[in-house]
Amino acid sequence: MIKTVELKLLPSEAQNEVLIRENCAKRSGFAAKSINDIKIIKRSIDARGRQPYIRLKVDVFVGETYTAEPAILDSFQDVSEKEEVIIVGAGPAGYFVALELIELGLKPIIFDRGKDVRSRRRDLKAIQQDGEVNPHSNYCFGEGGAGTYSDGKLYTRSHKRGNIYKALRLFVEHGAHSDILIDAHPHIGSNKLPNIVANIRETILHYGGQVHFDAHVTDLIIEDKEVKGVIVNESQEHYASATVLATGHSARDIYYLLHEKGVALEMKPFALGVRIEHPQQLIDKIQYSQSPREKDLPASSYRLACQIGAKGVFSFCMCPGGLVVPAATAPGEIVVNGMSMSRRDSKFANSGTVVAVDEKDLEPFREYGVFASLEFQKQVEKKMFGAGDGSQKAPALRMTDFVKRRLSTTLPDTSYIPGLFAAPLYDLLPKFIYESLQAGVQTFGKKMKGYYTEEANIIGTESRTSSPIRIPRNRETNMSDEINGLFPCGEGAGYAGGIISAAMDGQNVARSVKQFYGV
Repeated sequence: MIKTVELKLLPSEAQNEVLIRENCAKRSGFAAKSINDIKIIKRSIDARGRQPYIRLKVDVFVGETYTAEPAILDSFQDVSEKEEVIIVGAGPAGYFVALELIELGLKPIIFDRGKDVRSRRRDLKAIQQDGEVNPHSNYCFGEGGAGTYSDGKLYTRSHKRGNIYKALRLFVEHGAHSDILIDAHPHIGSNKLPNIVANIRETILHYGGQVHFDAHVTDLIIEDKEVKGVIVNESQEHYASATVLATGHSARDIYYLLHEKGVALEMKPFALGVRIEHPQQLIDKIQYSQSPREKDLPASSYRLACQIGAKGVFSFCMCPGGLVVPAATAPGEIVVNGMSMSRRDSKFANSGTVVAVDEKDLEPFREYGVFASLEFQKQVEKKMFGAGDGSQKAPALRMTDFVKRRLSTTLPDTSYIPGLFAAPLYDLLPKFIYESLQAGVQTFGKKMKGYYTEEANIIGTESRTSSPIRIPRNRETNMSDEINGLFPCGEGAGYAGGIISAAMDGQNVARSVKQFYGV
């Protein structure tokens, strides 16, 4: 029989399998010697009191043993001679479309404007150290997409969108640690993800799919409102009856292309703000009531939200023990993001802190029509760049100076390699964004004693939280209503908000493609 028990252990105890087994015996009522196996199915941190605890949910096996599930990849078969499906983009959505298509017996052909994950590193080094932005290979574009360098956080609240567990298992089967299957807030780490992403590519190739890099889709081949294929690098034609657009939230050229082709687009809610960086030790002291933290506790995190008038202000993509990185996708703009390595051992913690933007805020950009939100983003990013020296140095202020509308004379240490410079963010940000953040960080300081501090950097600008545009699709078919065979997918289409939700959307779209092919 199997009995599920819940344990509350000290961090050091949760690392000791003997102690876990003994506690399982006490909680289950079974004699320790009668327990054949134990299987941890959920793990979380409880830091509500002065002493943090680890909570475990454990299956206890008596009279039988735990049997591992067969690998998902064991069911894959060669698809090299099967019908082909074009996928634009090799991010989480695109790669999980491909994996699901192979499982369903269709051949994925992936085109990505960027480079493979190994070659991509040179362009990341160039933007970090030299301020040179390659518009096709950067922190957003290239194999693995933005997800490769955003910590690998795998938490999502979109439990109704698909099979989260299956997506996590596929990550494990490609090299991720099995801890992601049990942690309440799983993450992989930006140092681990490149190899995992490369392993996914190898799976796609092994089973007969294709992956093409430096392959920028510059046009769609459309006849009689049916997509027939794509044009790559302005001259190479590739044909298939179905094309999946999984281009991510920053491929602005795709939106303009679709508009030219008569495909409907619509504005969607998004958010814009700053990235806030604290010393990790400070966040640990606030969250764990201890500094330094116990060695068996991970770097602490936080999640904050408040309402300032009609505006929502909230933290986003929190990276404990993380780094702030330059995420521009074109020269002449400043965009920042955050990431963490698997050990989350940086001395800094950072989080996007953003303000909801709605159509009323975009009234001054009405002349741009459906692209008002993109223009709003672009103007803020360019203004941030214009305040600097032409490099990827980012404008920043101490948090206390930001609130008091004064220029900082010095800035705290930072993880941001290109460097920071003091700049009047209170003038560079749109007025409603600044005023909402100004009140928001003070409110957060009341919720988290010590959060509001001169030790924190406020860095501009966090503008790529999600796509500000949605590509509408039919709810039943996941296909464009205007163009038969065109399947918008993932974050770039406006139907996901992170690695796992993008992966699940990719799986759902792949199943819709199979129905479209009738196989």
